[in-house]
Amino acid sequence: MSPISLNETITIAFSVKDRHSSAEWYQSMLGFAVIYHADEAGWSELQTNTTGVTIGLGEHTKPAPGNCVPVFGTDDLDTARHTLEQANVKFDGETDVVEGMVKTATFYDPDGNALMLAEDLTGGS
Repeated sequence: MSPISLNETITIAFSVKDRHSSAEWYQSMLGFAVIYHADEAGWSELQTNTTGVTIGLGEHTKPAPGNCVPVFGTDDLDTARHTLEQANVKFDGETDVVEGMVKTATFYDPDGNALMLAEDLTGGS
């Protein structure tokens, strides 16, 4: 049994130069629908054709292609993080919080691959 509880959502996060342009590409090439653009956070999300799986586009001036980070949804990030830290899982800095939107924490697998936990703070799922 897993020491933490994940919900039925996963966001695949990509680093991009222009979220709006990238969102248009994902719409026209793959048929994904824009869920929202959070301009103040430099973030956009698109719904894939797979239930519970979204694409997240994080805007960066110098994106790192190939640096895809799976983001696993959890309903209690603080407890999940504490549990993983007790198991000596390495985290990258403090938990990030965008009030009213999301709480995230990046951690690493044994090979140094980045993964992230995210808790939805919007009141929806």
